[in-house]
Amino acid sequence: MDGRRGRRLPILVAVGVLVGTLLAACDAATTPGSMMGADPSSATVPGLGMMGSTRGGFPMAPLDCDLPSSLPGQVVHVMLVDGRGAGAMGWMMGGSAPTGRRMLLRAVPATVAAGETSFLAVNRGGRTHELVVLPLPAGQRVGERVADARGRVDETGSLGEASASCAGGEGDGIESGRVGWMTLDLPAGRYELVCNLRNHYANGMYQLLVVR
Repeated sequence: MDGRRGRRLPILVAVGVLVGTLLAACDAATTPGSMMGADPSSATVPGLGMMGSTRGGFPMAPLDCDLPSSLPGQVVHVMLVDGRGAGAMGWMMGGSAPTGRRMLLRAVPATVAAGETSFLAVNRGGRTHELVVLPLPAGQRVGERVADARGRVDETGSLGEASASCAGGEGDGIESGRVGWMTLDLPAGRYELVCNLRNHYANGMYQLLVVR
């Protein structure tokens, strides 16, 4: 085993387990809350699949990325997927999407302790995606933000984003089959994890993250 492959394995294992956790949730039509408290390191690693393979109604793009050997603090693994459906443009067609396209953002775990937290965002969908962490105002539920004419929600107060392919921090979007990451110091509170590319939020790419 060469050095680079050895460095990739710990994160690949976690990514593989997240794929299995997400797909099981999709197949069982469970709610996001049912995944809270999952331990990605303890489950069996499924196959990562080939281009065009489908689980839970979502085509799974293969991963093709140099991954970090480790990330600081606790790690939240975020899966980004989208269904192509009839008339869709296929793989690697950029980030914009029409409304009504089936898309999903899921994070494991969905409850973490306050402090240093890294997010590893894995794009197994066909379109470009991103991950933005927004504070959730008191009394507001996830999915209630109103998109503007560009199909995006207001990012005022954003704590950060992972939107670079195979790199940390901001960029032009996480391309199909790629990953991005970021590390934040999160105080206790409620946050909304979103993909804020055109119409992605309206199409279902959001999830609650509780920090205690």
